[in-house]
Order: sequence, then C-alpha cells, then structure tokens
Amino acid sequence: MNYTQKPRQRLLALDTSTSILSVAVMEDAKLLAERNMKAERNHSAYLVTAIEEALAEAGLAKKELDGIAVGVGPGSYTGVRIAVTTAKTLAWSLQLPLSAVSSLAAIALGGFAAGRGQVAEQFALPRPTEAEMAVSADDAAEHWIVPLVDARRGQAYTALFGAAEGQIPHRLEPDAIRLVADWQGELAQRLEALPQGRRPAGVWFVGDTAVHAAALEDLRSLLGEALHIRGYELEAVWLGLVGSEQFLRGAYENVHTLEPNYTQLAEAEAKKLR
Repeated sequence: MNYTQKPRQRLLALDTSTSILSVAVMEDAKLLAERNMKAERNHSAYLVTAIEEALAEAGLAKKELDGIAVGVGPGSYTGVRIAVTTAKTLAWSLQLPLSAVSSLAAIALGGFAAGRGQVAEQFALPRPTEAEMAVSADDAAEHWIVPLVDARRGQAYTALFGAAEGQIPHRLEPDAIRLVADWQGELAQRLEALPQGRRPAGVWFVGDTAVHAAALEDLRSLLGEALHIRGYELEAVWLGLVGSEQFLRGAYENVHTLEPNYTQLAEAEAKKLR
C-alpha cells in the first residue's frame, strides 16, 4: 500500500446521508472544528452555513484547504446528493482533490470508538498495511463492526468491518442494502465456521439498531457478552478521520464523475419483498 509521507494538511469533510448533518475541519488528521446537527430533511438549508461556521472556528479560509472528503452514502437518496453535489462544486471551484468516504465506514468507526470509550486522538494514521492486518486477523483483539442505517421494511444499509482498538477499520464485506434478518443469519454462519480461537473478540452492531434489535438479539445465544448492540449517530470527526486516512493513500475521485453510492437490493432479496 503506497502511503505518502504526510497527510494533506487541511481537510474539509461533510456528510448528509443520514438525518444528521456532519461537517469537520481537520489538520494533520486532528480535529480543528466540527458541526453535527439533526437536520432531518433540511440538509440543503443548513449545509453551507455549517461549512462556513466550521471553517471560521478553525480559523481557515476555503483557499487554505488542501482537500475535501465527502460521505457518499449509502443512505437517504436525496440527502446524500446534497453533500456530494456541494463537495464536487467546492473541489472543482477551488481545484482541490476530492475523496469519497463510505458513510457506513465513518459510522462503524465512530460507533465502535464510542462503545470502547476511545477518542479520535487515540487513532494513529496510517492504517496498518495488508501484511500487518493479516497478523492482526490472528489476534484475539480483533472485533467485527456492523454499521446499520435503517432502510425500512426490515432492511438496512450495512457492511462488515474488522478493527482493533486504535485502528481505522478495514473492510470485510461491501456496502449494501440487506434484509437484517438474513444478514444476521449470514453473520452467524460465518462465525460458526470459524474455529473458537479465530472468532472476533466482539461483534458490534452500531447505528440505527433499535428498530432491528429483535433480529440482532438472535445472535446472543452464539456470542453471549461478545454481542454489542449500540445506537449511534454519525459525528463529523470520524468522517474526517476516515477521510484523512484516504488522503494518506491518495484515494481521490474524479470530481466530474463521482456519484453517490445508492446501493441496490440483490434481485433475490427484492423478490422476497414483493
């Protein structure tokens, strides 16, 4: 994995894929300022003001930024477009590199950190290399993190990540919209296939967990106290931290072709809902 020697110095990160509007200003992967507000369906009314307030609190002008990271969902169809369109406009007008952050990755990191009582300053960048993560996979301290954003009718936008404390999560399964009852069944099969010594130290469901708690509790008989179900709403600092890590890797997008990640049901799943 080719990391540059130092992160982009000053990064603006924004996300409107959920009911929470999140804006962060980062410098060397450290938080300078953030705005988190319950915007529901009014992200477009508040986003520009939130960006201006965060930059003012950080003491920066737009021209002093070195890059922009944007949460591309999955999540609200209309909501996710607001941040992506704003980020693309800023990146194009300011001639800045643009990085697309999975909103689920940011929720996974923030929810796990909150559950373990960690703060952003405890996370060191860059993320471990592939070889280091392979070693970590053998470590009992590895946890699974399953972010959930409710998508109604028993579905959720979700994914699977692995991480130890102080690490940026690494992806184990892609972002997708899934039936939660089926998803917990898939995870149970995956866990049962692992030898006892290779199972994760904990499995964390974070995000919109309340509406899916009954289905998730079916894993209790398998996991016992290692099952953690924690409601969590995205906080901008975690989006900024994931964005900073991606800038370290030079993970930029074409400002003209970047699209939100809407995700789609697999055909078999869609048929089950008809």
